[in-house]
Amino acid sequence: MQGVQLKKHIDATLGNGNLRDAVRLPPGEDLNEWLAVNTIDFFNQVNILYGTLMEFCTPSTCPTMTAGSKFEYRWADGVQIKKPIEVSAPKYVEYLMDWIEIQLDDESIFPQKLGTPFPQNFRDVVKTIFKRLFRVYAHIYHTHFQKIVSLKEEAHLNTCFKHFTLFTCVSCILIYVLAYST
Repeated sequence: MQGVQLKKHIDATLGNGNLRDAVRLPPGEDLNEWLAVNTIDFFNQVNILYGTLMEFCTPSTCPTMTAGSKFEYRWADGVQIKKPIEVSAPKYVEYLMDWIEIQLDDESIFPQKLGTPFPQNFRDVVKTIFKRLFRVYAHIYHTHFQKIVSLKEEAHLNTCFKHFTLFTCVSCILIYVLAYST
């Protein structure tokens, strides 16, 4: 399956209400291709979900990127900002979405041509993207869940988060099994 067919598979299996089917690697498919298609999908989902909260998540309402008093997330991209810095939640999300978009657009990381190999560090890049997207979910749930409820978006948020969580768990297990089975 190419990326477009994999995306159709994701949409079709999500529509049937069974998230287990949606996160399962289709038989005979390349794990890296599956990770790439889903990474793009999760990026888009989080972008849309957070976009509905932008007017409520401001530098004055969310001066730091947190998910409670024990979880503060600082930003570093490893290139322009090497030492993690404290930023407001909207600034963190802006930095994150820009950083992810750069990764997705970089054909040496996310190849666009069928048959082009993925780089050796591809799965590490995906893990970092997933870890940082999780932080946005954590911030939304901790800080903005009441607003999500008032906007009647909680079912959508919960489905997206459940899909994201199941996928990351299943893909981590697959990566582990593949790494240690050779």
